[in-house]
Amino acid sequence: MFEPNMLLAAMNNADSNNHNYNHEDNNNEGFLRDDEFDSANTKSGSENQEGGSGNDQDPLHPNQKKRYHRHTQLQIQEMEAFFKECPHPDDKQRKQLSRELGLEPLQVKFWFQNKRTQMKNHHERHENSHLRTENDKLRSDNIKYREALANASCPNCGGPTAIGEMSFDEHQLRLENARLREEIDRISAIAAKYVGKPVSNYPLMSPPPLPPRPLELGMGNFGGEAYGNNPTDLLKSITTPTEADKPVIIDLAVAAMEELMRMAQVDDSLWKSLVFDDEEYARTFPRGIGPRPAGFRSEASRETAVVIMNHVNIVEILMDVNQWSTIFAGMVSRAMTLAVLSTGVAGNFNGALQVMTAEFQVPSPLVPTRETYFARYCKQQGDGSWAVVDISLDSLQPNPPARCRRRASGCLIQEMPNGYSKVTWVEHVEVDDRGVHSLYKHMVSTGHAFGAKRWVAILDRQCERLASVMATNISSGEVGVITNQEGRRSMLKLAERMVISFCAGVSASTAHTWTTLSGTGAEDVRVMTRKSVDDPGRPPGIVLSAATSFWIPVPPKRVFDFLRDENSRNEWDILSNGGVVQEMAHIANGRDTGNCVSLLRVNSANSSQSNMLILQESCTDPTASFVIYAPVDIVAMNIVLNGGDPDYVALLPSGFAILPDGNANGGGDGGSLLTVAFQILVDSVPTAKLSLGSVATVNNLIACTIERIKASMSCETA
Repeated sequence: MFEPNMLLAAMNNADSNNHNYNHEDNNNEGFLRDDEFDSANTKSGSENQEGGSGNDQDPLHPNQKKRYHRHTQLQIQEMEAFFKECPHPDDKQRKQLSRELGLEPLQVKFWFQNKRTQMKNHHERHENSHLRTENDKLRSDNIKYREALANASCPNCGGPTAIGEMSFDEHQLRLENARLREEIDRISAIAAKYVGKPVSNYPLMSPPPLPPRPLELGMGNFGGEAYGNNPTDLLKSITTPTEADKPVIIDLAVAAMEELMRMAQVDDSLWKSLVFDDEEYARTFPRGIGPRPAGFRSEASRETAVVIMNHVNIVEILMDVNQWSTIFAGMVSRAMTLAVLSTGVAGNFNGALQVMTAEFQVPSPLVPTRETYFARYCKQQGDGSWAVVDISLDSLQPNPPARCRRRASGCLIQEMPNGYSKVTWVEHVEVDDRGVHSLYKHMVSTGHAFGAKRWVAILDRQCERLASVMATNISSGEVGVITNQEGRRSMLKLAERMVISFCAGVSASTAHTWTTLSGTGAEDVRVMTRKSVDDPGRPPGIVLSAATSFWIPVPPKRVFDFLRDENSRNEWDILSNGGVVQEMAHIANGRDTGNCVSLLRVNSANSSQSNMLILQESCTDPTASFVIYAPVDIVAMNIVLNGGDPDYVALLPSGFAILPDGNANGGGDGGSLLTVAFQILVDSVPTAKLSLGSVATVNNLIACTIERIKASMSCETA
């Protein structure tokens, strides 16, 4: 059973075991290093220099012959066995090995580096040998066919046939022509179907089977989960495309793909000193989706990063609306696929074309969401290279969303070794930002809110998180009370649902009906209510949500560290009643030490709260940070920690979203835009009426929390 004393005993050494995310060292930030790809050091992993790598030079004794240390057979066997389970040990694992084997940590590190290089070379030699064998077989077959053709006779006259030699260039052109003909036939077939001409043997307009999810963490389309039928909901007014629209959509998608490939080029003339040139764009792409509407401004950005995910999995996520909205929950509040015009060819998404709607958000009720109606087109650009592009279809709607038009935006995904991918993201929109609150004007106008850097940062962070979920070399001692892999997965899945619910409920989505409170002691607090009925993931009754945003002259990193630290929680958390908060379990899921899921216990003087547990996820990237938490039942958590289904654990998440204010220049860190949000069950009867007293209580709670945070942070900066 999940008893408090067992939790305490299991977590005595929690601080020393908190960091279990695999990384090589603090300098490589989890990315691949060039020396791991191109290292010329191919010597056997069974020997190493004593205290240094084989390429090191002694600056004091350049001519002195270096001493080598040959490992014992036992040491080699132990490291070989560990290598099979974990070829990339982290710092803690290397130190543990060095103690067990009587080696220096550097010797262990260099042995594993050399072993990885040795295995890579071995695989390459094996692959080259296989390719040589195949090549010899093909060459032999080619000679055989040439001899047969030389002796062939004409069936009409019995004389020799006249067969000319085909040059290599001609052969390549024929292959290219065949590929282009297939592409033309496919697009023509789509267009022919849309204008009513018969097309045979071409599978179109059937929804694609959902691809297998790479990581079983998705929560599905959470957009319409609980908010009422708001008459101002813009996405609900968008209709599916008509038959007459479909040829237009195809033309726009193909042109947008060409535009994206041009804009993704590093040396493109459209980006002068990394700043987008609107005039050059207008000259280069005169057609597109038409001129910019009056009152709209252009916003364009580009960002490149290497992420720890296979390129095929990234494509699958982008082309599955459920996975996409889950991975980018911090940016996508709602999304839906309206029509599938093509499912692609060859069993993948090459040539897939979808019509979608989405609502893009900032985690604050003070920034209007950006509703878009667009086509998403996916195309393979070569071996290991894919591109996915979005293009706005607002012109096809009688009453299009008024605030945002999405020009060619998307990403180029290139395969890299060892399961990594290089992603180049382009965001190009035209938007009416006049509804943005003055507090967020600068952040939005500088592209920090919706730009390419934000998309790439979220993708990179989620790839880290998902890689930690798939890790299998985690010992039970490192995850506290979670003693099995299924328990670890269940806890992370529960935390994911908590984060998604928080992000979906804190923005200014047109599906929400926010009411602004005034004259009650807290400035600009928004509240809304919703009924929870027959939802196993949320307690039944009337739920009151309250949120507000404010600026604080403290860098985001310091605010994040303060809010996530259980030792400083009693400085701002009124609900803990001043009790001591103790971390009972910890799952690290990223390079940064702040990226983790924790199970906290409040040791309160009040006996009724002595067994209260808090599930918390803290996550950070260069563009945003979150500290999200929810009280959880101890019996339900016991089931989750033993691998049970987390979907039936009732959660009401509260927490903080921390964004940079966009003023970090001249080497400074700038201030922070902090959003505080609470969800409170005010009545367990879904048909009950909301009382003014409940609203006043939540309003006072949020005001007092803000006051405490400001007081604590001002003491730190004093």
